[in-house]
Amino acid sequence: MLHPSYAELIQSLNSDVVEGEAPVVNSRYSVVLAAAKRARQIINGSKPLCESVCNKPLSVAVQEIYEGKVKIVGDEEEEA
Repeated sequence: MLHPSYAELIQSLNSDVVEGEAPVVNSRYSVVLAAAKRARQIINGSKPLCESVCNKPLSVAVQEIYEGKVKIVGDEEEEA
């Protein structure tokens, strides 16, 4: 079983959102894309931002997202 769960990840990512603003992440798809992109960065040589029980890049990426060490930005913000 995946820990943290998708629900916990989404809740963690949206914890800083002020009421009335759009959530940072509102679907599992967004979480999966962010984790895959970060895992690819780790595979390509980026240093992990947190300690993880498992050394697999995807597990490390999910842990980083859960701990808030990685910021998820939209396409508009990324291009700016």
